[in-house]
Amino acid sequence: MTQIINKNAVQKNLSKKSIIKIANNIDQAKLELKRITDRTSGNVQDEAIKVVNEILKNVCERGDEALKEYTSRFDGFIAEELQVPSDLILKAWEETPKALQDSLLLAKKRIEKFHRLQIPKNINYKGVHGESLGRRWRPVEKAGIYVPGGRAAYPSTVLMNAIPAYVAGVNQTIMVSPANSKGELNKTVLAAAHITGINKVFRIGGAQAIGALANGTESIPKVDVITGPGNIYVTLAKKNVYGKVGIDSLAGPSEILIIADQSAKLEHVASDMLAQSEHDPLASAILITTNKELSKKLPAELERQLINHPRYEICKKSIIDWGLIVLCDELEACIELSDSFAPEHLELLVTDPQELSKNIRNAGAIFMGSWSPEAVGDYLGGPNHTLPTSGTARFAGALGVETFMKNTSLIDFSQEAFDETKHAIVHLANSEGLHSHAESILIRDSKSC
Repeated sequence: MTQIINKNAVQKNLSKKSIIKIANNIDQAKLELKRITDRTSGNVQDEAIKVVNEILKNVCERGDEALKEYTSRFDGFIAEELQVPSDLILKAWEETPKALQDSLLLAKKRIEKFHRLQIPKNINYKGVHGESLGRRWRPVEKAGIYVPGGRAAYPSTVLMNAIPAYVAGVNQTIMVSPANSKGELNKTVLAAAHITGINKVFRIGGAQAIGALANGTESIPKVDVITGPGNIYVTLAKKNVYGKVGIDSLAGPSEILIIADQSAKLEHVASDMLAQSEHDPLASAILITTNKELSKKLPAELERQLINHPRYEICKKSIIDWGLIVLCDELEACIELSDSFAPEHLELLVTDPQELSKNIRNAGAIFMGSWSPEAVGDYLGGPNHTLPTSGTARFAGALGVETFMKNTSLIDFSQEAFDETKHAIVHLANSEGLHSHAESILIRDSKSC
């Protein structure tokens, strides 16, 4: 049961315009968690859908011409050529400082090693009547990965999307990413593309980039699967083209939920929450704790760590709008609230995180203990950092090698297997009223069924 926080203390915090909301009780906590989950729905999404549909229609009909118009309008540069020359990709790697090169290569090595363990095994099974049954995995032919631009550069996104595609055996991976007003892509992003074997990079972003990958244009090949995070326009575009191509997920704004007990350090909790909030004003950082002192001191510690923060405005808006503190009597209540929210990232800053993790049902990734902050997973832990958001961890998981693969069922019946099962097939077909299904069995039978 959630402990009710002293109302006078809450009023005092409010009078000081506390930087973060505090849930007074379990019912309020549930309402706040739902509000956070639903933060991108409503009128904003309805308007965005109209914009996205128009962009996708235009790109499908006019191809590169439409892409260049949107690039000029949204990104602020005239794109005579949409593709980044391959020599610039190589040059970006060569000009990357040695320490950063080593860091990228270490991340690549760790991510690739983990993802190689994910390669699904083919199934070959011999039935009791001599029939052969199986499932065979094959990679898709072409994959498109979307790498966001805008507020930050994300070479880690390149690694986390391109490496699983490479491990799966995808023949060609194509990268799209919005350029700056000079038509330039971040050099570290290009360096990451180089070491992951991507040789087709296009300077386009937004819904128009998704439309180009899904339909193909004069210069951009049509792909089979599109992965990678983006803003609401990118997400809605992926939703629109799903079925024409495969996608990884419909990613919403990023989120972290921290469960903490008496062992948690105040400065660790605050820094981990700010590490999430600096992504985006819509990012969410939540603390659910049994530590009363931690819940009391956290707002001031967040304020302290925000002093001279280079992304102060983004962090502050995220914390004010979508941050939350909940104080509970026991860890079981913390788990219950966490599972109802199904966070993208879950940190367990508790005495025995491994034991507590066994009781967690819904989370995209679980970070256990004070030496496993979310940033470890963001960059080089090994598991993929592309995770389900907005409560979808109830039924979905991380991007992986299987995202870039498909499986085919294999059925090879012997005559004995056919004869042993034919009666059942005919009865089942007749029960569904499917005459020709039954006839396709009867016509093969030399004896009457």
